[in-house]
Amino acid sequence: MYKSRELFEPYQGFIRGNMYKNLYDGYGPVMEIKPMNEQAELLTYIDILEFGLIDVGMYLDIYPDDEECIRIYNQMRVDKDEFVRKYENSFGPLTMDSDVLEDVPWKWIGPWPWEV
Repeated sequence: MYKSRELFEPYQGFIRGNMYKNLYDGYGPVMEIKPMNEQAELLTYIDILEFGLIDVGMYLDIYPDDEECIRIYNQMRVDKDEFVRKYENSFGPLTMDSDVLEDVPWKWIGPWPWEV
């Protein structure tokens, strides 16, 4: 999906704090992430892809013609949007400008954990 000789897969880059294999200098143990439920799992996927987008986006600021990285960036963007859509349809909006808010944007948060 995100095949590249230079880049880790998004999850591997996320747990290492760096998407680039040639720039990774292990500074401690790499900890696996184990979400406890479906909601945490979707949020983890969103975080992983957002990290990848930021890291690859910074690279593209310097090398804007790297077609492989542009392809990977665009695929991560599409995948992140899909995970956000899945999350918001199941658990509610993540931001105040979410598409699931429809006509009541001031109700973007809730219920609070103690209201469930």
